[in-house]
Amino acid sequence: MQKNILMMGAGLSCAVIGRTLAESGHSVTVIDSREHVGGNCFTERDERTGVMLHVYGPHIFHTDDKEVWDYVNKFAEFRPYKNQVKTTSGGEVYSLPINLHTINQLFKSSMRPQEAIEFISNKSDKSIVDPQSFEEQALRFVGPELYEAFLKGYTLKQWGRDPKDLPASILKRLPVRFNYDDNYFFHKFQGMPSNGYTEMIEGILNHPNISIKLGVRGDRALATQFDHTFYSGPLDGWFDYSIGRLAYRTLDFEKFYFDGDYQGCAVMNYGDADYPYTRTSEHKHFAPWEEHEASVLYNEKSRECQPDDIPYYPIRQQAERELLLQYVKIAKGERGITFVGRLGTYRYLDMDVTIREALDCAREWLLADECGGELPIFSVNPI
Repeated sequence: MQKNILMMGAGLSCAVIGRTLAESGHSVTVIDSREHVGGNCFTERDERTGVMLHVYGPHIFHTDDKEVWDYVNKFAEFRPYKNQVKTTSGGEVYSLPINLHTINQLFKSSMRPQEAIEFISNKSDKSIVDPQSFEEQALRFVGPELYEAFLKGYTLKQWGRDPKDLPASILKRLPVRFNYDDNYFFHKFQGMPSNGYTEMIEGILNHPNISIKLGVRGDRALATQFDHTFYSGPLDGWFDYSIGRLAYRTLDFEKFYFDGDYQGCAVMNYGDADYPYTRTSEHKHFAPWEEHEASVLYNEKSRECQPDDIPYYPIRQQAERELLLQYVKIAKGERGITFVGRLGTYRYLDMDVTIREALDCAREWLLADECGGELPIFSVNPI
């Protein structure tokens, strides 16, 4: 039987879930408080230069999940793109992630791979047997010089916290390579939609069973008018922050123009703690198949998220985890709602993981609906 489904949010999570349910015959209404679809993946052409802008910061698609890769390629033409990040530290430019070139440049050497492996092994602090903090993990992993040059200052600026107070898990996703491969990601499928992410998400939402209402803020009263709601907003926001706010880092962007090529790469990180920005992104380099004389850039800063800011990165330290546990407990008493996505589960998610979880969530809901069962409040455990 056709049901009326509400999607609170027009980003990837609700777009993919909504499309899947619409294809199964359900009536889907998608709302978003912003005046555009796509959430933080939103892209648009700069009126002055024609450059495609990643308005809420760079998004590069990368995955090993073939079903997800095939899914996004149904709705957009993806072109190959290699994410080659550079970083400025101590007045010199290096290649990231840390690789053999980075190591040889920093130590003014010409080591071969095995020599570099042994060299870094001797640099690492083997007295740290079970690293608990970001700093301990770094010192155990790469030693003091690489940590000081590329990780410490950037982390202080990005998280606003001493690396001694951050969990080791943050560093575990930063690769170190003992070859000259400077591709930031290691996934099988990597690319960019040739006409931006907005076109892709508009394609996902383009279905006769889907209606879209932008500039609309959802609430509990609206949700009661539907058979089921999928909510991709902040988990604590659904409960009006009744027991406190979950902490996030937000981003400030300073936009500027340049006539020509400003930095020669898409992303330049800044590893020095006293440099005000974490990175600068030059957006025409995200579409190397296009030609633009003029350039649009964004200097980026990270700071604590305030009530009126866009939440980007969940902090998830001990205090936040304890508050999260309380919200999860309260949420499990709700009915007719499923919390999804980055904000709904208070987790950092790459785009491919977001789509994978959305596909799985939609299929689980359809199966539960067919069998007369009830979908869990969280299709993915946020703890």
